[in-house]
Amino acid sequence: MEILRVENLCKTYGSGEAEVKALDDVSFSVQKGEFVAIVGPSGSGKSTLLHILGGVDRPTSGRVSIDGTDVYSLNETKLAIFRRRQIGLIYQFYNLIPVLNVEENITLPLLLDERKPDAAQLCSLLEILHLGARAKHLPNQLSGGQQQRVSIGRALVNSPAIVLADEPTGNLDSKNSADIMELLRYSNEKYNQTLLLITHDQNIALSAQRIIAIEDGRIARDEVTGS
Repeated sequence: MEILRVENLCKTYGSGEAEVKALDDVSFSVQKGEFVAIVGPSGSGKSTLLHILGGVDRPTSGRVSIDGTDVYSLNETKLAIFRRRQIGLIYQFYNLIPVLNVEENITLPLLLDERKPDAAQLCSLLEILHLGARAKHLPNQLSGGQQQRVSIGRALVNSPAIVLADEPTGNLDSKNSADIMELLRYSNEKYNQTLLLITHDQNIALSAQRIIAIEDGRIARDEVTGS
C-alpha cells in the first residue's frame, strides 16, 4: 500500500541571478512500513525535502500526497491539524518544551488536539522508550539519549502515517546512537511504522531497506539495500 507519493517536487529560493534550486523535479513513492534512508552531501536538498514532506515548508511546485491526502491543497489550519495527526517529526536537537515533563512532552500532540491520552498506551510507550522511571522528569534532568527518546515518543504517540527523522543521532555518542536506531527499527518492524530518515552515517543508511541519494536537488540514486 502506497503511503507517500512525491510528484515533480521543486523548491526555489531567490530569483534572477540569485536563484537557487534546492529541489529540482523530485519524484518517488514509499510503501507503508518501508524504512527509507535519505543521504547526500550538505546543501544537496535533503533537509529541504524532509521539511516539505513534513508540511513545514511549502514547495514552489509539485505535489505531496500522504495516505491519500494532497498535503498542499489544505489551508494552513487544516495543514497544521494534518501535520499533528499524520506526521511524526524527529529532529537532531530534540525540540522539547523545557517546562513540560517527559509524559507531557510525549503527549503534547494529543493535548494540542484536545484529546485525552490513553493511559495504557502511554504506559506501554514509556516502557518501550525505557522512560517509565523518568515520566515526571523535566528535559534538563535527562541525558541527551533520553531526551531524544522523548522526541521519538512524541513522534509516535499519534501512530502517524509517516515518521520523518532529520539526523536523529547527530548529537549523540555511539552508544546512544545505536540505542536510538534500535528503537526506530523496532517501531518500523513491530508496528509497521513508515520511516524516512536523513543521515550522514553510512552504517545507519545501510540499515534501512532502501536508500535515496540526493545530489544538487535531484535524485541521484534510489536503491533497495536488502536489509
